[in-house]
Amino acid sequence: MAVQSVVSTAGCILFQLEETALPEYKSGVDAIATAGRGWEDKGVYYMHYDGAGTKGWLACLATSKDLANWEAKGAALDLGEPDSRDCASASYGTTYYDGSRWHMFYLGTPHVTPKPDYIPAFPYLTMKAEGNSPTGPWKKRYDITPFSPSQGTYYDATASPGQIIKQGNDYLMFFSASTGYPKVLRTIGIARTKNLDSAWTIDPKPILPQEEQIENTSLYFEKSNQTWFLFTNHVGVKDSLEYTDAVWVYWSKDLNNWDPSNKAIVLDPENCTWSKHIIGLPSLVQRGERLALFYDGNGDAVMPTGVKSHMNRDIGLAWIDLPIHLPEK
Repeated sequence: MAVQSVVSTAGCILFQLEETALPEYKSGVDAIATAGRGWEDKGVYYMHYDGAGTKGWLACLATSKDLANWEAKGAALDLGEPDSRDCASASYGTTYYDGSRWHMFYLGTPHVTPKPDYIPAFPYLTMKAEGNSPTGPWKKRYDITPFSPSQGTYYDATASPGQIIKQGNDYLMFFSASTGYPKVLRTIGIARTKNLDSAWTIDPKPILPQEEQIENTSLYFEKSNQTWFLFTNHVGVKDSLEYTDAVWVYWSKDLNNWDPSNKAIVLDPENCTWSKHIIGLPSLVQRGERLALFYDGNGDAVMPTGVKSHMNRDIGLAWIDLPIHLPEK
């Protein structure tokens, strides 16, 4: 049962844009690895997306005035020094503005697959940077470790950043968590802090069972029915290949308590107009009485094989009418 159907789906929006100041991170179909995190500030829309360049994946910036036409600005971060925690990738940048400073929590890792793809590999770490504007420049805070994977837990291979919601005096980050090989189980956990410049405390249990096989978060609060909606991507399996195959949504009246039965499929190859295999990494931005849903996909007629399923992705846009109604019981 769907919570609400996607009312229209556009094609790729970051697609063959002009080369930016950093040529190796141009936003063409050969450069975008995964979709981004979108947000609005003072009438301008921003998006961090993963650019797969000649030396690794980096968080890149694009801006827009209307959510449909985007200008790529190039890499927002660079790789760290050799032997640093982000020496191989500094990608997937999520932002939070506290009223005076911009905070970016990004995915760092010292491990990637061999060239030319340089796909990030475990461990997936949450690292921090800060800036005075949504465009940076971003200063990395190596002196702060928000949280890290911990052996024997539900986040022993992945503890990567997600959306931050402030609740009272506390900040809650809905982060991606997973175990490692040979059996990777993915879910969402909550990390908590009262100070964005300090360490976070991770809840001992995830908000949803690991068997849900979900990752990445974007949340929306519907005032009309006082309900939180958590959008995430599901990881499916086809011919022994794991890949992102749909955007799911869960709903709850309480940020701290989630029921896995309260979920629905939002977007998958059945209702997407251009990506018939891969759909992942949702991000939400409200504009008027509609909710823009960004996601990544691949328009190839045949499913890319192996690690190539992570590459050559484009970013799509779907619209959801507001308010979002709960399904009738």
